[in-house]
Amino acid sequence: MLETLTNDRGEQVRAAVKRVALTQLKSGGPAAVALNAIARELGVSGPALYRYFSSRDALLTALVVDAYDDLADVLEPATDLETLARAYRAWARAQPHRYRLLFSAPWPGYDPHQPSLVAAAKRSMDVLLRYVDAERAVTLWSRMHGHVLLEIEGNFASMGLDADKLFEAVTA
Repeated sequence: MLETLTNDRGEQVRAAVKRVALTQLKSGGPAAVALNAIARELGVSGPALYRYFSSRDALLTALVVDAYDDLADVLEPATDLETLARAYRAWARAQPHRYRLLFSAPWPGYDPHQPSLVAAAKRSMDVLLRYVDAERAVTLWSRMHGHVLLEIEGNFASMGLDADKLFEAVTA
């Protein structure tokens, strides 16, 4: 019983840390995620957080895995490529800070090819592979990704382009 309470408390603390980290991520990207600031906001000491995340990179890795899991959860119900593409775009538009965390260049010293990250990413790609072979999947994903990234960064809006019409063309 005590172990269960301890595990539950640990999961609550981990969830709270992630929640604050996501707020930091939203306001300033991965560089804004700071364990000491999270500790202050949660009213604990900085070293206390190291019981839950061994480093800032470990926390960011947990956020990346969570984001991949959430993206896969959104994609898995898709019944065809069109539905999948729309779900991918909707997720990115609703959570651009998490999308950037997954698909922007890694921050200095971070290994984006860790086995846990590769496994998490694979789940989303496996959904796409239900509908097309690997070569076509990579081509389609590249097109969707390019469009979505340009859209969430505001490039289409600044040029006066209709992102919806462009997306239809990209996924046609």
